[in-house]
Amino acid sequence: MAKTDIDYAGRPVDKEGRKPTLSVFMIMLGFTFFSASMWTGQQLASGLTWSGFLLSLLLGGLILSAYTGSLGYIGAESGLSLDMLARKSFGSKGSYLPSAMITITQIGWFGVGLAMFAMPVAKEFLGLEITPDHMSWQGYALIAVAGILMTASAYFGIKSLTVISYIAVPAVAILGTVAVVMAVKRGDATLVEQFSRGMKDMSVIAGAGLVVGSFVSGGTTTPNFSRFAKNGRVGLITTVVAFFLGNSLMLLFGAISSIYAGGSDIFEVMLNLGMFYVAVLVLGLNIWTTNDNALYSTGLGLSNITGLSKKKMVLVSGLVGIVGAAWLYWNFTKWLNILNCTLPPVGIILIIGYFLDRKSYADSSSPLRTVNWWAVGGVVAGAVVANLFRWGFPSINGMAVAAALFLAGRLVQGKNA
Repeated sequence: MAKTDIDYAGRPVDKEGRKPTLSVFMIMLGFTFFSASMWTGQQLASGLTWSGFLLSLLLGGLILSAYTGSLGYIGAESGLSLDMLARKSFGSKGSYLPSAMITITQIGWFGVGLAMFAMPVAKEFLGLEITPDHMSWQGYALIAVAGILMTASAYFGIKSLTVISYIAVPAVAILGTVAVVMAVKRGDATLVEQFSRGMKDMSVIAGAGLVVGSFVSGGTTTPNFSRFAKNGRVGLITTVVAFFLGNSLMLLFGAISSIYAGGSDIFEVMLNLGMFYVAVLVLGLNIWTTNDNALYSTGLGLSNITGLSKKKMVLVSGLVGIVGAAWLYWNFTKWLNILNCTLPPVGIILIIGYFLDRKSYADSSSPLRTVNWWAVGGVVAGAVVANLFRWGFPSINGMAVAAALFLAGRLVQGKNA
């Protein structure tokens, strides 16, 4: 008898595969616990007052939650992963485009995440000097050990991701909050006073755009995890709450770290408070919860493209991320931010395609076209617009263009039918 695929790489999640609501919530919340989001918090703190910061969090958080919540609902109701949803809206071979885009960005962030953990730990614990041109073997060894552990959790699938999330989410949330409160109490001014210092030249709209952009690319992979929720309503609620709370918390940690400790994340705050080992634990768990989810998505994406098993593709992706981690950290982060703008157009096409023709998604026997060129063109055009036109919300600009082309294609195809 063939082994049961607990990750449902090539089929909808059935009733037996659905998870308790708390487990899905923990996975989604842990996914948003990403140290790179703290960098965005630092940018917000440098350009906004306290009231402007809160308004940006609210506006950007609501937009991000609406986008990810829609994908969360679709994934849970249909039981389909992002790649299987893409087969419906982009075509059987057209789906290779969103799968490849997800794979590149998520392997990239996986590698960057490994370096974000290993490099500061190597500096503080081993006293190593690390530059873009040089890092001793101990630094690479730390990257390798962390990468192997994170790859293993993604390899063993959704059950392993659940266990990691149950450990990491409360630890990061509680210890991080305690450290931030301690830092504020040691400061010489209130939050309002600290935020008022310096040049405040960022608008609330620009700040909200940064909030949306901080995790909109990762949020596009939401169906990969929400499909394990009990139903669409549970998928929607858990996703919205998790993304709003988790992303806001990371941005807040980054902002307060910046204005009170001069650093970019909670790791540096804890170091300044003499909490080295706690800092390493929080940093490691924080990155782990996002990295294993990212690698899990790359496994599904590559499986869709190659037809090979998700587990094998996770191993390949993990190896690439480990080997390239240091290079990715120093050379590829700006490119990853550009690539982030390419994923929201994918998400909006998945959303529109599903709600316009949801009955076909429940019918596995319905025929698939090979390539929907209107969907492919929408993603390409949306990505160009999102990267070149920076007014308003770049990611929303890209989604608007992608949606317009995709809908135009449906009208044309309808007329030709």
